[in-house]
Amino acid sequence: MVDIQGSYDDLFTAVPSALAGLLDDGDAGASVAVFVDGEPVVDVWGGFTDADRTIPWQRDTITNVWSVTKTMTALCALVLADRGDLDLAAPVGRYWPEFATTGKENVLVRHLLAHTAGLPDWDGPVEELYDWPSATARLAAQAPQWEPGSAAGYHSLTQGFLVGEVVRRITGRSLGEFFAEEVAGLLGADFHIGLPAEHDHRVALTVPPPSLDEDYAASAPGSSASPSAGTAVRVRDGNNVAWRRAQIPAASGFGNARSVALVQSVMACGGTVRGVRLLSQAGCDRAREEQFSGEDRILGMPVRYGLGYGLFGNAFGWGGWGGSIVMIDPEGRMAVAYVTNQMREPADDNRGLELVMAAYDGLKGLRA
Repeated sequence: MVDIQGSYDDLFTAVPSALAGLLDDGDAGASVAVFVDGEPVVDVWGGFTDADRTIPWQRDTITNVWSVTKTMTALCALVLADRGDLDLAAPVGRYWPEFATTGKENVLVRHLLAHTAGLPDWDGPVEELYDWPSATARLAAQAPQWEPGSAAGYHSLTQGFLVGEVVRRITGRSLGEFFAEEVAGLLGADFHIGLPAEHDHRVALTVPPPSLDEDYAASAPGSSASPSAGTAVRVRDGNNVAWRRAQIPAASGFGNARSVALVQSVMACGGTVRGVRLLSQAGCDRAREEQFSGEDRILGMPVRYGLGYGLFGNAFGWGGWGGSIVMIDPEGRMAVAYVTNQMREPADDNRGLELVMAAYDGLKGLRA
C-alpha cells in the first residue's frame, strides 16, 4: 500500500483510501483536499512528482491543473460582477471595443463564460499562447463559428483569453495579477496563473497516460465530437517553462488540491471563507444560472453550463485534461479537489468522480 501523507477527519477515511488505491494502481502522484465550511477535513497527498517515481510528492508540490484553471478565471469575473464593475449581460464590445467585429457584435460576456460565444478553436501557433497581446488580437479578429448564444462548444484554450481580456480592460491588471491580488493573496492560497520562477522546484511535471509519450495531445471525450480545427496542445507544451510563465487562464494554472479547494470554498460558503469576503451570496448563486443545456458540439457529449462552471445536479465545478477536478456543493458547504500529474485517457478516467463520491460519504456522516 502506498504511503499517504497529510491529515483527515476519521469520517472521511474513504478519501485517502481511494487515493492510495489509485497510486497503488500505478498513478505517479496526486493530492486530494475536502473543505467543509471553509476548513479542511481532508488534506492528503502521495506518490511521486516524476515519471521515474524517484522524487516523492511533498506537501507543497504543485502541478498544472489544466482546465480546472477555468474555475479560477470564472471566479474573477464573478467578483467583478458582484462589485458592479462587470455586467455579464453586456456585449463584450462595451469593455473590449476591438472585439465587436466580424459578427461578434452581439457576443455577451455571459456567452464567454458559458462556451457559447462561437470561438472554440485556438488556430494560432502554440507559441502565440505565451504572448497575451497577440493571442487576444487573434481572437478579436476571428468570426464566430455559430450564432453567439445559440449553441455551446467547449472553448478549451480560448475562454481564458476572452474572459481575461475583459478583466484586464476593466481593472488594468492581467487576469493572473487580479487573481493573485484579489483572490489567492487574500485567502493565502498557493495557486498561480503565470508561475514565477521561484516556484519551479516544486512543480510536478505532467506524466502522459501509460504507454504514451509527451507528444500526447488533448482530444474530446465524446464519440460524436467533431474533429477540432484548432492547434493541438501536447503534454510537452504544458511541461515547458514558457507555458508555466505564461498566463493562459483556461489551462495554465498551477496549484495543489489544498489551494484549489480553499479558493473554490468561497463558492461553497456563500462568498466568505476564513473571514475573507469575496462575494455576496447572490454573487455565488450567479455561477449556477444555467446558460446552456444540451450537446456540446466540441466535446460531443451532453453538458449543462452555468456562468464559468459546469453544472452537475445541485453541484458545480469542472475538470482538467489529465484528471484533476474540483466539485462544489453549496448545500453541503463542501469543496472537493483532486490534483494529479498522472494523465489517463479521458474515456477510462473516473478517478475524480470516485474521490468526490468518497467525500460525499464523509459529508453524510458529518451532517448526520
